[in-house]
Order: sequence, then C-alpha cells, then structure tokens
Amino acid sequence: MDLHEETIQGLHAKLASREVSSEEVTRHFLDRISSLNQELNAYITVAAEEALAQAREADGRLAKGDAESPLCGVPIAIKDNMNTRGVRTTCASRMLEHFVPPFDATVVGKLREAGAVFLGKTNMDEFAMGSSTEHSLFGPCRNPHDHGRVTGGSSGGSACAVAANLCVAATGSDTGGSIRQPASYCGVVGMKPTYGRVSRFGLVAFASSLDQIGPIAKDVTDCSLLLQALSGYDPRDSTSVDAPVPDFASFLTGDVRGLRMGIPKEYFVEGMDAEVEEAVRKAIRVLEEAGAVPVEISLPHSAYGIPVYYLIATAEASSNLARYDGVKYGFRAKGASDSLRQMYCRTRSEGFGTEVKRRIMLGTYALSSGYYDAYYRKAQQVRTLIRRDFMEAFDRCDVIVTPTVPSPAFPIGEKTGDPLQMYLLDIFTTTVNLAGLPGLSIPCGTTSGGLPVGMQILGRHFDEGTVLKTAFAFEKQTLSTNRLQA
Repeated sequence: MDLHEETIQGLHAKLASREVSSEEVTRHFLDRISSLNQELNAYITVAAEEALAQAREADGRLAKGDAESPLCGVPIAIKDNMNTRGVRTTCASRMLEHFVPPFDATVVGKLREAGAVFLGKTNMDEFAMGSSTEHSLFGPCRNPHDHGRVTGGSSGGSACAVAANLCVAATGSDTGGSIRQPASYCGVVGMKPTYGRVSRFGLVAFASSLDQIGPIAKDVTDCSLLLQALSGYDPRDSTSVDAPVPDFASFLTGDVRGLRMGIPKEYFVEGMDAEVEEAVRKAIRVLEEAGAVPVEISLPHSAYGIPVYYLIATAEASSNLARYDGVKYGFRAKGASDSLRQMYCRTRSEGFGTEVKRRIMLGTYALSSGYYDAYYRKAQQVRTLIRRDFMEAFDRCDVIVTPTVPSPAFPIGEKTGDPLQMYLLDIFTTTVNLAGLPGLSIPCGTTSGGLPVGMQILGRHFDEGTVLKTAFAFEKQTLSTNRLQA
C-alpha cells in the first residue's frame, strides 16, 4: 500500500515502529498535492514549510517514545475557516484573503498538542455558505470521482482532499450539512458532533447556534480517532458543554444486535434519486442482517426544516458578518475615503461574494422591524417542534437512519443560477443542526455512473458512540469501494 492510501491507524503503526518518518510521509503528501491540486483545487493554502517543521518535531517525539496520540506525525488538512496561527485563514473570501490570525482555534491547538502535521487549508464555500464549494473566491473544488462535478459543500475541499488521498484526514465545519453532504458526494466518512461537544473558539462564525466542527476521514475508526482529539470542554467557548468525553474507539465493536434503527417515512420522499434510495435501503438491510431492528418513525415537522434553517442561519449570518466593515482587519475597498458610509458600502459590496450578500440581505430582512415576529421568532418556535420530534422518536429507537443527500454529486455550474434548488439539497441534513444532534455520513454504495452515495446515521445528544458503533458495524459488513485508489 502506498503511503497516501494509509489510514490514521495504519500510518500510526508505521510511524511508531519507525518504518517511516513523519518527514518522509509529509514530503510524499506534499508531492502528491503539488501534482494533483491544480486540477482538483482542494487546497487554498499549502503550508509546506510549516508542515515539514511539524513533521520533524513529531519525529523527535516518536523517537523518544513521547507520542501517545495516534495523530502524532500524521498529515491532515484544516478547513479554511479555522484560525491557524501564522498561516492565513481566508474563509474563501476576498474579505479575508490576506488575513493571518495571531492565534489558533481551540481545535487546531488540540491537534498541535497531539502532534498532527498540517498540510494546509482547504477550499470551501465563502464563509461556509453553500452546498457545492462553487462559492469560493479561489474557484470551485472538483469531485475526485468525476472532475466535472461538485464536491458538495461547504467543506468540499476537506472531503475532496481525503477522498483523493491528498491528506490522511481533515477537519470540517457543519452548519446545515456542510460535513455530511460533501462526505456523501466524495465517498468518505464525515461526522457532525453534538452541538457543544467540540469548541467553536477560533472558528470563523457563520451561524453561531448551528455551527459545529467535526472530522472527515477515510473510515469510521479514523473518524472516531479524530473526533477524540477534537472533543472536550473549552471555557473560551460559551456554548461548549462540560460533558465527559468517552473513548469513542471503544464503541467500535461491530455488534448491533438488538439496536433499534429508526426509519423516518418523511426522509424517503418523492423526487429523490432512485439509485440513492436503492443504495440506502440496501444499506439498511445490511444492518438488519447484522441484528439491528428497524422501527418506522415519523418526524412530522421535517418539512419545515429548509425554511426554518434559511431564516435562522441567514439572520445569524447577517449579525456575525457585520464585523467585516473594512475598519479593524480584512479587506478595505480602495479609494473609499470620501465618507465612512461610502467605505462601509464599497468594502462590503466588493469584499463579499454573491451568495454571502444574498444571505446577509435575507437575514437582515428577517430581523428587521415589523418582520422579526413573523419570520425569525416563528422559525425559532418551529425549531423547537423539530427538536421535539427527534426527542419523541428517540423514545422508540437508538439511532435514526436516512439518506444523506437526495441525489449524487451534480455537474459544476448546474445549480448556481437557481439558489432555491441548491438550498433544497440540504433537506435531510438541516434538521439535525436545528436540533443540535450528532450525525454521520458513511459511503453505502455508488450509482451506475460510479458516483458515491452516503447514508446518514443520527443519534441522541452526546451519543456519538452509538452513531459510530452503527456506522462501524455497517462498514465491517461491507467492503467499501467508494474511496478512490491511487
């Protein structure tokens, strides 16, 4: 097996035995990125010098036996909306094109402590607003299974980098499906943890009550290992929950006998791609054969997930993005000095892309005088009903299984002219963020055209372990053919 095909656990064994050095592995990945990234556009910034310095430091720790973490010396990628000290963090926007943070996000600091090697920052939809990674200042990311198709978004660069073996694993952020949807499109494993499980400190905010950082990996075991490193209470994040972090790998037993598997009737809808539905239903039967018990459930308010999400998320975005005014940091329009108002207007008009401006305007309207009660307040009330649906469903089941996305990856440019069609791609994922639940996407098959299909597994609050256990049992029963080979 070539080095770039290795998983975290496989590479850790090689590094620990000194069969290879982290510097050797890192150079191998940097060479691969140099060869393939121009076409795939998975990375915005490649941090070659920093990566090699980290690799040499990791080799020193490994040589002294001072490297308990399985991530020590392992090359990973960081989504470009997480602050990295000394390495630019752009959010794929002109507004932050040259911004170099003076501090690390908490998750980045945790990964540094674990000895991980940062290859660079991955492409994304601008400020994480999109479902295709086409809304990027640096151009679209391309699906490694078909270069004419999207990777999904907004964590499309991270999913692409993992699928194309341009890193061993990567971080992503998920506000309405931004880890799970690109994981499905690219044929990798991606997990959104429970809201509050992973610190958001140093994550550039999109919608603060919805954003959550999580892992993207080649298999479920790697996903659990990266989640372990990311999780934990952080006093610098007021939404971080001080809850015990279990040993996630201990859940990977492969035994799901008696596990109650909820199948929501609302998630197998008319108009869904037939091959996607067939692949997910086959995957459910695999879990049944492994001993899981299917239970039909109902999530009656799921139909309101898209409008509720696109009211709450845009309202919070309009507030969070008000800080980008050309005064303290980031982009400032040239020649905008006649007045403060002109500087604000020109900076924001030129600094933000079309999709970001659309969402800011939608959110500002929803929060405006005379409309707040009719839109934002009502959306929050329906959000409570959506959360209640899930709580009632989990009285009858242990996990919920659904498709991740209603269709496979679509051609680049096909939906950019129709924002509503793009928004509807999130129909199966947004409700999970609204309820704050953990959710994982795992490859479960391919279409006749060879495009990956993902199955989504959802769990109770802070029960990532059962979600991972279910995913691992499915993975154990099937040999995945969705990840690209060299």
